[in-house]
Amino acid sequence: MSAEASKAQTDGDWLKEWTPEDEGFWERTGSRIAWRTLILTTAALTLSFATWFVVSALVVRLPAIGFKFDERQLFWLAAMPGLAGGTFRIIHTFLIPIFGTRKVISVATFLKLIPCVGLGMAVVSLDTPYWVFMLFCFLAGFGGGDFSSHMPSTSIFFPKRLQGTALGLQAGIGNFGVSLTQFVTPWIVGVAALSTVTGASQTLTKAGKTSNIWLQNSVYWYVPLLVVVGVACWLGLRSVPMKASFREQLDIFKNKHTWFCTITYIMTFGSFSGFAAAFPMLIKSLYGGFPDAPDPLKYAFYGPLIGSAMRVVFGFVADKVGGAILTQVSGVGQIVCCVALWYTGALAPTSLASFSTFVWLMLGIFFFSGIGNASTFRQFPLIFAHNPRQGAQVLGWTGAVAAYGPFLFAMAIGEVISSTQRATGFKSAAPFFLGAVAFFVIAVGINWWFYTRKGCECPS
Repeated sequence: MSAEASKAQTDGDWLKEWTPEDEGFWERTGSRIAWRTLILTTAALTLSFATWFVVSALVVRLPAIGFKFDERQLFWLAAMPGLAGGTFRIIHTFLIPIFGTRKVISVATFLKLIPCVGLGMAVVSLDTPYWVFMLFCFLAGFGGGDFSSHMPSTSIFFPKRLQGTALGLQAGIGNFGVSLTQFVTPWIVGVAALSTVTGASQTLTKAGKTSNIWLQNSVYWYVPLLVVVGVACWLGLRSVPMKASFREQLDIFKNKHTWFCTITYIMTFGSFSGFAAAFPMLIKSLYGGFPDAPDPLKYAFYGPLIGSAMRVVFGFVADKVGGAILTQVSGVGQIVCCVALWYTGALAPTSLASFSTFVWLMLGIFFFSGIGNASTFRQFPLIFAHNPRQGAQVLGWTGAVAAYGPFLFAMAIGEVISSTQRATGFKSAAPFFLGAVAFFVIAVGINWWFYTRKGCECPS
């Protein structure tokens, strides 16, 4: 395509025409632009998830290098990115129709430099006060916030027949950022060669043995990646002409299905993100006091990895079999895993004997939540097929509310474990998981009645 023809398609940041349901337009122009946008925004989203969850991998190392934070304080640090991510997602829900994909995604990518540099500076000094960690852990929520811009953007770039695939690919690959940060952190903090750039080491004490680590490496290595991806997004992205004011976008809250979709997505992504944030601290708290205790970061990344992979795989499946039935499978599967964790005693261990059971059932939760993450984002655009703009906004809104999962799960699990220990002398997370079962039952019931059963209101 000539430079003149390419220029004629845009008006500054905004594309002049966008009709992806028109097969001629899609083959001629739309497909190329949409897939380029998906590649760039997915790279940005992967870094978003990685920087959002880096705190969960970082906090488990803080006591071992000398910070005097107690267990509740550590759970609160792990929870702060979730609190911020959900709040920032509410804002991001409404940004794409106002500012467009190019500006929103590019600026959001650069903003994540702030918590990465801030946390890197904080961990190198034992004199850093707790409130500074709280501040930069909160700002790590920048990485969680822009999901609610990515999903609405992607949904309007693709025709309905490809939305399950496109959204599954973007969200699934983006979710790999969680595993990326939990997998890379234990390795990269031991790379002494980076010290010429990142600074002095800290002394790690574990099981009476000491070693040098560079904990700041866990956040600093994202800095060059964020700069490169941010520049690429600024140069390569454009925006779909779907402008709407903030007031006009509030019409989604008048539709009952906005709230039903929110509940089902809390069941799926709320669980995925919440347990991903809490998993390392959950292992450390329940099993870390036994002899030869497992290293949380050797196991924690498997959960997000499995959930992310299922989101990619089942995006294609949802396009074939429909989203509602897969959401039903997701909910029932999570219920079974949570009940099994309680029944086997893996949530109130008296030894390491139940650790393998705990890990496998937790991985089961990630497996089923990953399926639901793919299926719900196939469902929602179909439920709002009469108004694509509303469908895009609902994707953003549901993602915003479910993004409070890391905050609520980490905070609540920490409080439950502390309270049961005070009351009984033993640590147990069982009350939290039984509460989750009750919520999952409600969400499964809503999904069955409105979207799955024969003759339901909105088959999807």
